[in-house]
Amino acid sequence: MNLAIILDMVADGMGDRVLVGDPDTGLTGRGLRERARAGAQRIAASGARRLVYLGPNGPAFPAALFAAALAGVPFLPVNYRLGAEQLADVMGRQESPLVVTDTPERVPGAETVGVAEFLALPAATSVFDAALMTDPVSVAVLLMTSGTTAAPKSAVLRHENLTAYLFGSVEFASVPEGDATLVSVPPYHIAAVANVLSNLYSGRRIVYLERFTPAGWLETVEGQRVTHAMVVPTMLARIVAELRSRDARGPACLRSLSYGGAKIAAEVVEEALARFPGTGFVNAYGLTETASSIAVLGPDDHRAAVCADDPEVRARLGSVGRALPSVEIEVQDDDGAPCAPGVVGDIVVRGPQVAGEYLEAGSKVRPDGWFPTRDRGYLDAEGYLFVRGRADDTIIRGGENIAPAEIEDVLCGHPAVQEAVVAGVPDLEWGQQIGAFVIVRPGASVEADELRAWVRERLRGSKTPRYVEFVEEFPVNPTGKVLRRDLVALVRADAPGDAVSA
Repeated sequence: MNLAIILDMVADGMGDRVLVGDPDTGLTGRGLRERARAGAQRIAASGARRLVYLGPNGPAFPAALFAAALAGVPFLPVNYRLGAEQLADVMGRQESPLVVTDTPERVPGAETVGVAEFLALPAATSVFDAALMTDPVSVAVLLMTSGTTAAPKSAVLRHENLTAYLFGSVEFASVPEGDATLVSVPPYHIAAVANVLSNLYSGRRIVYLERFTPAGWLETVEGQRVTHAMVVPTMLARIVAELRSRDARGPACLRSLSYGGAKIAAEVVEEALARFPGTGFVNAYGLTETASSIAVLGPDDHRAAVCADDPEVRARLGSVGRALPSVEIEVQDDDGAPCAPGVVGDIVVRGPQVAGEYLEAGSKVRPDGWFPTRDRGYLDAEGYLFVRGRADDTIIRGGENIAPAEIEDVLCGHPAVQEAVVAGVPDLEWGQQIGAFVIVRPGASVEADELRAWVRERLRGSKTPRYVEFVEEFPVNPTGKVLRRDLVALVRADAPGDAVSA
């Protein structure tokens, strides 16, 4: 199975249904195939061996994804916000690319086609039979990893990985024609690719939001009668804040709201549930290397956790739910043995949707089939997964491994703290020291020494932050993940030695 066959299924089974864009003027299933075939013809004429998409959200994105599949070349959506040096590095790795972009000056030497021009290409004069020719193990999509802890790598997703995710999570043509989903995650994120595939396959119309603002998001949900949406945690926090400023509830048409991709404060989720009383919330956990979600905390789980008296059930609001039926998730110790419930270890996953492969480094899937996510966490007795952070984020102080999430949770328990991030700060004597970066609640005040005492009382001295920095916001990448290295740079520049900023 490959993406070309998925497109044929959509076009043949829901050919007259508008699936992308405005309900009156958008692309139907059949129209999307026509645009993809025209794009495939353009790729073939160029002799390109890769299709690069360097642009914002919009209908050209799904057309380009399927055009690449029909032409039998990998599809690479690139972050259009990259600086010149970073973009040059990415483009320097590409083999004979054709680039869909409105900024051709940023990719000198590459053959380009405009975003609007790509959607208006002449109809194909021949049918591309990639559905018959494309091997399911061939590369369908390349995605650059976020690079929050190391240089970005090219994650490989093969046709078989993406279709396995699709068949394990979505039923074909299963939604009513009036359903619509709002996509505001950037096109170079795995969630954008997964949204295209899962929504088209189910028959749900895709509405794109080119630039996110909380007011614009709410307006689009209302105006387009959006029933489903997916956001990253920073977006959800801003939407909740916008509704709070209006003393309003969320649009009643929204039946499902998914969030994921980074840690989120429990109080944001609780207020979101109150502001969207008729909406089912879904927390999805996945990686680029796993072709999207591998665990889900569903609407029933959210409601049960919020209403629970049992602290273990209530704590599940901070989990990412349980594994999808199509994958296995295990938490393992340093020897590769399964950890007991509640014991933190390395999160590993296996299943047909798991790729775990990079162009630059090959496959990282172990011989036993397990892929190390490089996330740390634990499973509770009922199989709910709690993610405690990246293994790369672990602070090693004097030979002791310290999990930032444990300290972050304690800091967030202080009444004056709105959010907290903990990271390791290089230190000549200890290897690393603990740095805490804190956003204070509006109207509240707190001193660094008070926060240190708060942590020391609840943990122990070796887990007490040496550095405390108060910031107005955290630096994040476009998908909402905190850039800890940027926070550490603040400490190294402003608070050398024993100095503490308060």
